[in-house]
Amino acid sequence: MTLYHRPRRNRKNEAMRSLVREHSVTPKDLIAPLFVIEGKGQREEIASMPGYARLSRDLIVEEARELWRLGVPCVSLFPALSDDLKDSRGTESTNPDGLYQQTIRSLKEALPDMLIMTDVALDPYSSDGHDGLVNPETGEILNDESLDILAKMAVSQAKAGSDIIGPSDMMDGRVRAIRRALDEEGHSQTSIMSYTAKYASSFYGPFREALDSAPKSGDKKTYQMDFSNSKEAEKEALFDQEEGADILMVKPGLPYLDVIAKLKQISHLPIAAYNVSGEYSMIKAASERGWLEGEKVMVESLTAFKRAGADMILTYFAKDMARLYNSVES
Repeated sequence: MTLYHRPRRNRKNEAMRSLVREHSVTPKDLIAPLFVIEGKGQREEIASMPGYARLSRDLIVEEARELWRLGVPCVSLFPALSDDLKDSRGTESTNPDGLYQQTIRSLKEALPDMLIMTDVALDPYSSDGHDGLVNPETGEILNDESLDILAKMAVSQAKAGSDIIGPSDMMDGRVRAIRRALDEEGHSQTSIMSYTAKYASSFYGPFREALDSAPKSGDKKTYQMDFSNSKEAEKEALFDQEEGADILMVKPGLPYLDVIAKLKQISHLPIAAYNVSGEYSMIKAASERGWLEGEKVMVESLTAFKRAGADMILTYFAKDMARLYNSVES
């Protein structure tokens, strides 16, 4: 046959495939989520997240050092607090001497050049387990009443040394409230990575186990997005961009590659993807059972985020991927 176009010529061996490869993942693309607990020398394995653990502040610093050595530029912190520190208004969230703020300071002292991303939402601190304040009589999640405490939480984190504030609460108007509060307190250089399209997903189960932060009643569907919608994500992105976000995030990741691609097309801001706990745990569990080649599926999944348009990826695979990358490079 006379064929002038033979796409297989560019696939004939690994050298050629690597030469024409469009997308790849490096450690510089990754953000590593970390769970912090009280104590010293404490490591609590998370049953539903094989290979992952809650770590005390000293071990968080050690883990961050290892990630930095491997080339991962940023960690994202999440606090796992005891119930006695939780109340209906999330008071502990703005405690300057709280576990979270102490951990931020410890990390910044140990690794001044590493980026620290922090989470803004009430659920880790709330006795109700919701991301905003709850009306005790009706169970309604109070949007406007939540904004002030979310803004104060962001300022407290910035004062402790956070480089990137991550509002994950999905309250309307929270990016504007946080940006205004940060600027008024002299933190105009603190970035905001907004959880722009955070869906009401069933992929969060292992994360909620890790933090013991599941809602005590009801669900999060009145503020997190309906997973059937994508145009709504575009609207959220335009709002967050206008309100002062520096980076837009889509969460979860793999089931929402189309949303990542949409936001990349309509916004000039960098796009982040959150490769969430359920996605991580599925691959780990299948790999442990020999059903999948876990390392190869990890690389394929993370590359899919880059192909869809993500500029950065929050992932529990950060250390595994960085180790693999460095072993190949060396």
